[in-house]
Amino acid sequence: MTETGIDPSVPPSGPGCLDCEGTGGWWFHLRRCAQCGHVGCCDSSPSQHATGHFRETGHPVVQSYEPGEDWFWDYAEQKGRRGPELAPPASHPDDQPSPGPAGRVPDDWRDRLHG
Repeated sequence: MTETGIDPSVPPSGPGCLDCEGTGGWWFHLRRCAQCGHVGCCDSSPSQHATGHFRETGHPVVQSYEPGEDWFWDYAEQKGRRGPELAPPASHPDDQPSPGPAGRVPDDWRDRLHG
């Protein structure tokens, strides 16, 4: 690792939230752990798996896993930060909708988001 909490050589765990995929859930936006590559759903999503991953592992830094976004967030410091380019891919597939995944997002999804 070149920086605390970041390993730029580790690829993402997949195209969607690893935990939601296992439970049949859905997400609003995705975040990628910069240390181990775990892809989890954002804090607006019903299950907030990215923050849960930080709490379980102590891995402090995530990067947005949304197309066109490259910002980092440090949970330990509770602030944005800079980071290196991570191993590809840099986002979920362009044809995957947000919220996603296709076919599992309820019609009332806006009412189920966390503020």
